[in-house]
Amino acid sequence: MTELEATEGNLIQSIINDLKNSAPVWDDFVGKAGKLHSALRRKFRAADSFLDAFQRVADVANNSRGSSRDIGQSLTKMVMRHKSIDGQLKALIG
Repeated sequence: MTELEATEGNLIQSIINDLKNSAPVWDDFVGKAGKLHSALRRKFRAADSFLDAFQRVADVANNSRGSSRDIGQSLTKMVMRHKSIDGQLKALIG
């Protein structure tokens, strides 16, 4: 066995040992990533419900008379912008 082969063998063995020792860290990371994903999905369901309720308020204001109609139009624009941002964030988490 040449010196290069021995060095490569030691390097590979060192990498394998490092991976074995880091397994609990990776398990923790994967577990926390799953929890984050679940929390984000719950957040988006709550945000959807909130934006739907907000849209109903905007619709009521839009269907009224006077300056409330202007407020309703502004609220509708705000809801649409928030839904757009929400959609972009949903695309990130899948």
